[in-house]
Amino acid sequence: MSRALIDNPFFVLGLATDASRIEVEREAQKLLGMLELAFPGSERYATPLGPQPRTAESVRAAVAALRDPYQRLVAELWARHAPAAAAEPPVREVAEPPRVGLRRALGWRS
Repeated sequence: MSRALIDNPFFVLGLATDASRIEVEREAQKLLGMLELAFPGSERYATPLGPQPRTAESVRAAVAALRDPYQRLVAELWARHAPAAAAEPPVREVAEPPRVGLRRALGWRS
């Protein structure tokens, strides 16, 4: 079950299940170019089980799977009924320490 979600062609390409064949081909070409140029964010994709690494091979495999009507139907079913994609945990920013003397400068008493 988990491989069906992790390797789902729609997740790999970042497309909706109703994407046309032309949209699939365009997105694949765009992603291959982005991966070749090492664009930030192109090397990972969201799945319900968390972010996964994206490679040129996984993009090519996704396009090949979506060209086959049976494999596309199975991928659509898995993608449509999958839980929402898990986001990466937010990056916690370190709070800046209070400035000494700032309260006094603003008229506050200690």
